[in-house]
Amino acid sequence: MKPGHTGWRHLVNSTRYSIKGLKAAWRHEAAFRQELVLFLLLLPLAGWLGDGPVEWILLLGSGLVVLSVELLNSAIESIVDRIGPEHHELSGRAKDLGSAAVMMSLLLAGLTWLLLLGQKLFG
Repeated sequence: MKPGHTGWRHLVNSTRYSIKGLKAAWRHEAAFRQELVLFLLLLPLAGWLGDGPVEWILLLGSGLVVLSVELLNSAIESIVDRIGPEHHELSGRAKDLGSAAVMMSLLLAGLTWLLLLGQKLFG
């Protein structure tokens, strides 16, 4: 943190950088766009599906986890690509691990939604 950038100024700068990151993800990352659109489309369903605030936050939280992990995966890919275009075992491993993390978050979200949907439909 730069000297003098504390308190509200730090909060304002951090918020500005976060918005800049979200815009970059929307502009450059197709997977992020797809996951965000799906999340927004499922929001009304979460209101119907979630019986109470705990179930509602589980549904929304699982979607936000997917988006957060996708952002981290995109950051890893950007750093690896910045280092150089040549193939390196560790670069490939870093990208594969990031992709695996996204898959795990999608699995969590899918299971959460399916279990709560099953509970709603079949009691």
